[in-house]
Amino acid sequence: MIAPRLIALLLLLAGTVHAAEPFKLTVQLDWVAEPEHGGFYQAQARGYFAAEGLDVTIIPGGPNAFVLAKVATGQADIGQADSTNTLLQQAEGLPLVQFAAVFQDDPSGLLVNAGSAVRSFPDLQGKTIIARPEWAFLPFLKKKYGITFNVMPQNFSVAAFLGNKEAIQQGYYIAEPYHIVAAGGKEPRFLSTWEAGFRAYAVLVTSRKFANAHPTELKAFLRAYIKGWRDYIEGDPAPAHAAMKAANGNNTDAFMLASRQLLIDGKLVTGRDADGGPQNIGRLSPDRFATQISQLEELDILPKGKVTVPQAMTTAFLPVE
Repeated sequence: MIAPRLIALLLLLAGTVHAAEPFKLTVQLDWVAEPEHGGFYQAQARGYFAAEGLDVTIIPGGPNAFVLAKVATGQADIGQADSTNTLLQQAEGLPLVQFAAVFQDDPSGLLVNAGSAVRSFPDLQGKTIIARPEWAFLPFLKKKYGITFNVMPQNFSVAAFLGNKEAIQQGYYIAEPYHIVAAGGKEPRFLSTWEAGFRAYAVLVTSRKFANAHPTELKAFLRAYIKGWRDYIEGDPAPAHAAMKAANGNNTDAFMLASRQLLIDGKLVTGRDADGGPQNIGRLSPDRFATQISQLEELDILPKGKVTVPQAMTTAFLPVE
């Protein structure tokens, strides 16, 4: 008869030998670490990824992050992007799939100087807008409101905005307004994309190859990620803020708290529609993708029939409601 202590030792050794190693996974962000990435960093700092058996590396981005290309070529497993640009790249053949929301509405919009006479989209007639020339929202505005305007390429600085009461600039609702005020300017007005009916998401993307090979890991990632976002907006953001400050030395406590409050007030994570709320974190709507695809096709930006909703996105990895 094998002694009980020996049996226990054998079981312990067997458990040690067969213990699964954490699954390594890389996430490429679109921008430097800021509160727009609070869900990622909270999940990391609070151990939610580790609890799901994941070893997640978060890679900060910037103006030349090339998120979609890196994900498509396997240099990163998951990336943060906007749904519009991803649709256009999917049409070009990049083997990507959009599988969860970061924000229910892309926070990109137009910052208008407080002293400007521009108060609505039709007021943009004849104006000059500092923005990314390829931004699909610009031709959308021209067509919807029957207006024309000039576009000056942006350099991701608010310097040109300060001191010019006619300045109009593309910006992020939860970032640039704070920096403008901090630099001595007056708080700008914000004309949001969603107010015009352009309902793009900020999304998580992965390659079709990775999605097919690792569905279990993607489901585990989203469980932790959604938990991280809810904890960040409802609980103590200090763990994420400490991690983001370490990743981006330009972060200040005042900026991170202000930016977090803006994304909470704007319901960017939970959604501003009737079904909005914590249960909506990460969710994607096929109907909204159908609308966005139709809008881009009508603008002749996206070739008709080139990308369908099932090709563009999936809800297969999101937790079952």
